[in-house]
Amino acid sequence: MTMEKLPLLPLKNVAVFPELIHALIVGRPASLAAVKAAVEDNREVLTALQKDPNDERPDRDGLYDIGTVATVTRIEQREGGAQVIVRGLRRVRLHDMAPANDGDEETSYIEVEVEDLPLPMLPDDSEERAKASALIRDNLETARRIAHMASPQNAQNADQIFQQMVATIDDPVTQMYRIVVLADNVEQVEKQKILEIDDIQSFLESIHHLLRQEIAIVEMRRDLESQAREGIEQQQREHVLRHQKRAIEQALGEDDDDEDIAELRKQLRNVKLPDDVRKEVERELKRLSKMSTNAADYQVARSYLELIAELPWNVITEDTLDLDHAQTVLDEDHYGLDDVKERILESLAVLTLNPEAKASILCFVGPPGVGKTSLGQSIARAMGRKFERMSLGGLHDESELRGHRRTYIGAMPGRILQAVRRAGVRNPVLMLDEVDKLGRDFRGDPSAALMEILDPAQNKEFRDNYLNLPFDLSKVFFITTCNHLDGVPRPLLDRMEVLELTGYSELEKLEIARRYLIPRQRENAGLAEEQLDLTDEALSWAIRRHTREAGVRELDRAIGRVASKRARQILQSKQTAESITVDDLPDLLGPEKFKSDRQRENLVAGVAPGLAYTETGGDVLYVEATLTHKDDKTIITGHLGQVMQESVKAARSYIWSVADALHIDRAMIEQNGIHVHVPAGAVPKDGPSAGITMATALASLYSNKRVRDDIAMTGELTLSGLVLPVGGIREKVLAAHRTGIRHVILPRDNEAELAKLPTPVRDEMTVTLVDRLEDAVKVAIPDLASLAASSKGH
Repeated sequence: MTMEKLPLLPLKNVAVFPELIHALIVGRPASLAAVKAAVEDNREVLTALQKDPNDERPDRDGLYDIGTVATVTRIEQREGGAQVIVRGLRRVRLHDMAPANDGDEETSYIEVEVEDLPLPMLPDDSEERAKASALIRDNLETARRIAHMASPQNAQNADQIFQQMVATIDDPVTQMYRIVVLADNVEQVEKQKILEIDDIQSFLESIHHLLRQEIAIVEMRRDLESQAREGIEQQQREHVLRHQKRAIEQALGEDDDDEDIAELRKQLRNVKLPDDVRKEVERELKRLSKMSTNAADYQVARSYLELIAELPWNVITEDTLDLDHAQTVLDEDHYGLDDVKERILESLAVLTLNPEAKASILCFVGPPGVGKTSLGQSIARAMGRKFERMSLGGLHDESELRGHRRTYIGAMPGRILQAVRRAGVRNPVLMLDEVDKLGRDFRGDPSAALMEILDPAQNKEFRDNYLNLPFDLSKVFFITTCNHLDGVPRPLLDRMEVLELTGYSELEKLEIARRYLIPRQRENAGLAEEQLDLTDEALSWAIRRHTREAGVRELDRAIGRVASKRARQILQSKQTAESITVDDLPDLLGPEKFKSDRQRENLVAGVAPGLAYTETGGDVLYVEATLTHKDDKTIITGHLGQVMQESVKAARSYIWSVADALHIDRAMIEQNGIHVHVPAGAVPKDGPSAGITMATALASLYSNKRVRDDIAMTGELTLSGLVLPVGGIREKVLAAHRTGIRHVILPRDNEAELAKLPTPVRDEMTVTLVDRLEDAVKVAIPDLASLAASSKGH
């Protein structure tokens, strides 16, 4: 067995055959080095097909066992590699491979030991030779037929190319190799299998099978092209016939539309359209009637006209502007909220006296569960208007409001126009929920679109991108809702009248539960009145120990759970229902979520209770401060925003400046750092209203005197010790009352807002109004105040 070593040229997607010329693109450094070495040393090169085309460094197992030895006839340098022209010489079997040298990446290549293999030979036996010759002729004829089918318009040219490429080759085996190389739809793996066959009969039969597959693919492709061509010709023929039909009908005066277009025309005729819109509709109808139903734009134009027909251009419901009726409806649907109801009635009064007046755009602001959405429904019921609601939470794309232009695939009108179409009237009550949760990105700013939609001076001729016609939105009664005003852009806020819906007191929640929640849950559970009867004590216990919120949403869920479990108890035990008492609640609602009325008792020095206002209502939070090493200076934790961090620094600076007046040793401040923390640490917090709480916590820390645990405070602190007013007073006081705290310290400038508190809450609370921090410290830290008083006595 004769063996020789040759430079390896691994190929990703080409199988090289003996006696044929191949053009190869070579780009890998090792492959280029192998080709250059073969040329420089006047050697042959081994070409072998890779099993995985994505393998950049194939090993022996990554190459097929049979390859072709070739000679390099020409190299043309190109960007990123070279084009190499090789001529196949003989088949070989691959054996061991190893690096040819230890050069760098650009000069190193692989050598492989190869063993020569003979080409398939025609048999000597006359009968077998006749069979082989018949297969060769059949394969040649099939290949010629494929060439004619691939170029049916120029059969003569295809025959000449076939003669040049195949028929001029004398050796039949080489002819077969050429046919395999020219087959476009045969995978390289299949061509490699042909190269590996030794037996002439198997060799010819395999090629025969591949050519039959090739001719089937070519025939299928030709049939598909023919069908596509016939479809286009049919559309063109229909278009010509339709034009001829229309011309004949016009000549006879019988120019009738198709049934669907006639129906659409009838619908549009019954709609009272403005003159400018009518002209556009007629133009679109004329354009649609000339279109083929198979045209790409036919359905787009039809959907556009259907939208115009469905929009309530002049459909308006007559308002029921009776203030007594409106007052009754609002009182039936909502308990409390007197200020909000009063403002709504004022807006309705203006519309009663002047029906042409522009309705105010109301913005309901408040925590979840206080009745913002249901208030909108009540307004619609009081006015006798249709009600539509749409959520803006998480909306980023301006086109969601303005619509998409009809040139886009899948275009549709914006949500505003869709809501008006659903309402079926031009003056619905349209509620835009969660306007504070609008987003903005590369697709535009939805709040900018809202500024036009909500502006009475502009929305009279609102142009949706899809409709592209002026539509009057001035009669729409817009209502927006949000949890917090901070997320609403200022220009948008200027167009709205803000009505704050604050949290409910315990007594209000009791009344709401009696009037609305319990009857609704009783009806949902299919219970009789006596089967779901909670005592006042049980309801109060559920409010205090199982829910702690500004609204009544959690309370509604709790009553729903009680109703569900009571229904199960009645069905399983068949017992007569009795009133639900406090003792029954653990079985119905589970363990208490809030163990005591106050979060903490017997506070240690350095802890002060504060009042906060969040999107979910008021809350009591505790500012904790402790001494650290002096090198730590000021450490602030609890996910505090920039404003609260600055409040800590301002409080520390002010306490240092008035240390003598507060009987605090300055050395205590100078020789220690502080760490200020506000639970819960995972919830972001920011705002200036915790200023006096932080200063009181530091005064307690430095003096080692405890803050009263039955008191809470709020107010912004200046560097000169002034206590400035803050927002959310009603929510904050209600939160203190909800947690059992009955004494609050507030800025004096917030005194007027105490009138908004429910009377029972106001009667139970002790309110201390302060102008300076020293006044707050005297009330919050009695021991420090008595120390100061005794010092003055001495």
